Amino acid sequence: DVQLQASGGGWVQRGGSLRLSCVGSGFTFGRYAMSWLRQAPGKGLERISVIDSDGTTTYADSVKDRFTISRDIAKNTLYLQMNNLEPEDTAVYYCAKYPTRTYTRGLHNDLQGQGTQVTVSS
Repeated sequence: DVQLQASGGGWVQRGGSLRLSCVGSGFTFGRYAMSWLRQAPGKGLERISVIDSDGTTTYADSVKDRFTISRDIAKNTLYLQMNNLEPEDTAVYYCAKYPTRTYTRGLHNDLQGQGTQVTVSS
């Protein structure tokens, strides 16, 4: 089966850190752009970080300089290191795959994993 499985969420205090993982299966992991998305309570889905197949990374302003996206192609795993977490980061986090090597604005993902909950208390 082609799927993504995210894990690593949890509860943390303001200023803390978490690392999310997303294991992919059923496709050649390093061949596609991948991203992390999140959905906060009562809000829409927000794309917070993308890594293209060549390793180029981009970040939303809301997480820039605090979050780091990376991947281990040998392990078919995507990561999101989240530092200096704030209550505003509370959300369900999802990993997603795109059908191309490079993400372009407006491109829809063709695979999205189940979410993992991150809760940041003040």
